Amino acid sequence: MIIAIDGPAAAGKGTLARRIAETYGYHHLDTGLTYRATAKALLDAGLPLDDEAVAEGMARKVDLAGLDRAVLSRHEIGEAASKIAVMPAVRRALVEAQRRFAGKKPGAVLDGRDIGTVVCPEAPVKFYVTASAAVRAKRRYEEIVEAGGNADYDAIFEDVKRRDERDMGRTDSPLKPAEDAYLLDTSEMSIEAAFQKAKSIVDTALSRNA
Repeated sequence: MIIAIDGPAAAGKGTLARRIAETYGYHHLDTGLTYRATAKALLDAGLPLDDEAVAEGMARKVDLAGLDRAVLSRHEIGEAASKIAVMPAVRRALVEAQRRFAGKKPGAVLDGRDIGTVVCPEAPVKFYVTASAAVRAKRRYEEIVEAGGNADYDAIFEDVKRRDERDMGRTDSPLKPAEDAYLLDTSEMSIEAAFQKAKSIVDTALSRNA
């Protein structure tokens, strides 16, 4: 069983993916962390972020078992990741690794920007999780404040919109819903409600395949 979850930043797809994986005993991969891990490796080695061949070489060495969300979620790593994520050679290298991960037994849940459209187009269950830019910026703002950090809502809102434009406008694997994806708009839906809806869809798919 492969479950593909796509959507823009801070829509709730990661939380949903982790919850589904935990519920069914499946492996989980936040594919965004694979780009961040590649970017961090380049930064740590003092290598340029604009050399596609160098970035591809680093992407092929990423250990999917050693992705540390706490370390990789730093803002400067996210900015660096967005620069290398537009490189076709980097995307090809990481997509190969992500597809290998998707083959894990008894099942895998992958979340990202192009899982249902590019990485696992054959996945029997696909979700596209979204929310308005204002709601997503508010969530990101509250997350930072609750963690004891300083945050500027307007700056976060602009950053969210910029990332959306970059993700949806790139020529290689743009962010968009797969044609057969279930749409979950979490603007006014709790993560619990989204999970229950997703669970009923997964259960139906599992009973079909039984």
